Amino acid sequence: MQHIVITGADGGLGRSVVSKFLEEKYQVHAIVSPKGDIDFMESDNLKVYRADLMKEEEADNTIRKITDNAGEIAGAVLIVGGFGMGTLQETGLEEMEKMYRLNFVTAYNCARPLLIHMEKAKRGGQIVLIGARPGIEPAAAKGMVAYALSKSLLFRLSEIINETGRKSGIVSSVIVPSIIDTPANRESMPDADFSKWVTGEEIAENILHLFSPAGSRLREPVLKVYGES
Repeated sequence: MQHIVITGADGGLGRSVVSKFLEEKYQVHAIVSPKGDIDFMESDNLKVYRADLMKEEEADNTIRKITDNAGEIAGAVLIVGGFGMGTLQETGLEEMEKMYRLNFVTAYNCARPLLIHMEKAKRGGQIVLIGARPGIEPAAAKGMVAYALSKSLLFRLSEIINETGRKSGIVSSVIVPSIIDTPANRESMPDADFSKWVTGEEIAENILHLFSPAGSRLREPVLKVYGES
């Protein structure tokens, strides 16, 4: 049985990804926030860990605990993050730092020890990051500057992981969703056409493909899962 790490596991997208990998008989090591719901899903193949991934030592200890339990990690899907609005004129350093820590630091603090583990195991591995459309499209970014800039760093991180892990068979991918159809997004945008949004299940299917024999042949993939939005 293959072992996979999923962060932000009890969120809207996280639940869909956890469910999809459990369906495919993976052993899922799910990380939630310190106050996260450890009972968000039940399965003999699911282990849940609480951690503040913005803290390097806490992230290191959690990944170490997982690798000690699993022995070998096939991959990780690093979902945890946050969102915030604000134009360039409205966005101060406090908001910039908040988004940077939520969206970049949480991913970096997990990707680094996972890369080290995969290099030592010499079996390769997949590290999937969750980007965002505003992170690559300035027109979409101008109303959410701190969020967009923090997400844009994940694309550079993925490139560095791919270059660093090339000889070890370690591949990093970035999934770029548009608006995800979640209860929270429906509540915040009640007049939108939900049928044009992409679902968590559709994103999870694309992530799972990266772990398939065909998907594992991809190199440096950036998958834009936009639906019709």
